[in-house]
Amino acid sequence: MAEPQPANVTEGADPPDVVPANAEDRKAAAAMSSLDTRGDADASAPKKEVDLKALNEAMKSLGVDQESKKKPAAAAAAKKEKTKKLMKVDAADVALLADQLDISKPKATDLLRAHDANAVKEMTAWVTAAV
Repeated sequence: MAEPQPANVTEGADPPDVVPANAEDRKAAAAMSSLDTRGDADASAPKKEVDLKALNEAMKSLGVDQESKKKPAAAAAAKKEKTKKLMKVDAADVALLADQLDISKPKATDLLRAHDANAVKEMTAWVTAAV
C-alpha cells in the first residue's frame, strides 16, 4: 500500500517553481520562458514570425548574436588563406610526414607549407600540439 502523504502535499499539484541560484541561469531561464509566451500583442503576424521574433529576443538577451559567430569564422578563413603559401615542397618530406604521422599526402603538403617546408619544424609542432 501507499505511504500516507504529509498534510501540506496535495495529489496532482505541481512542484513550486525553483528560482536558479546564479545570474547566468536566471538569464537563461528568462530567455527560455520568453519563448513560451505568446505574442498576442501582434495578432496579425503569423505564428512562425512570432516564434522567430521570440527566438531572436531570447538570443539577444543571452548575448548571442549572429555577427559574433561570423567574425571568428572569417578570421579563421583569412588565417588559413595566409598560411597557404605557394612554395615547393620536397616529395621525400611529404612521404616522411605521411608515413610517420599517419596522415594523407595532401594534408602533409599543407602542413609543410604552413611550416616553411621544414619537416623538422612540422614534426616538432605536431608533437607539441598533441601534448
